Amino acid sequence: MTQRARTAILISGRGSNMAALLAAAADPAYPAEIALVLSNREDAAGLELARSHGIPTAVVESRVFGRDRAAFERAMEAELHGHGVRLVALAGFMRVLTEGFVARWQDRLVNIHPSLLPAFPGLDTHARALAAGVRLHGCTVHLVRPGVDDGPILAQAAVPVLPDDTEATLAARVLAQEHRLYPAALAWLAAGRVRVEGAVARIAAQTAEGVLANPLPLPAPLPTSGARG
Repeated sequence: MTQRARTAILISGRGSNMAALLAAAADPAYPAEIALVLSNREDAAGLELARSHGIPTAVVESRVFGRDRAAFERAMEAELHGHGVRLVALAGFMRVLTEGFVARWQDRLVNIHPSLLPAFPGLDTHARALAAGVRLHGCTVHLVRPGVDDGPILAQAAVPVLPDDTEATLAARVLAQEHRLYPAALAWLAAGRVRVEGAVARIAAQTAEGVLANPLPLPAPLPTSGARG
């Protein structure tokens, strides 16, 4: 039987992208199984949503560890290993991970960022896009490297920047694409379709390689025989 890749989602807040991943993973044919939702904040609203879906949750309060980032990450990894996690998806996780953590999870740690990287890494991406006068904005799913919002790009989706856009309207348009893009890219990673060559991620699907498109062209259907719920 083909086993689904046990995946943890790391959140710090409401977990909007987490909800999209949970919805995708509810299909037994989806190649990733959400085995854990972990937050660094006990008041993260996404935790209750995860519990309502029957997903195990854990809290490792970052503030308890102060500046000892290594100890915080060891506590997180104890939870990850305890739940048999193979892949980690960041979904609004507002902590910068150490180089050691990233190295231990290299090419198994994925993030979504609300810009067309390498443009506008970091915070306030929508305001910066508007200030720069770009005509296209969007989101990027990438494998994580030690730099901020850095790593091989798995997929991107673009939206137009309209003349009357505000931060809120632009953010809403991008978020809708995030909710479509992240489940697709995680599925490729979980199904073993990603090959990393230096700084470039290659996707083993005819229509997916080098994707920058709207709507997102999906790879061929994933096999359903022997999938485990």
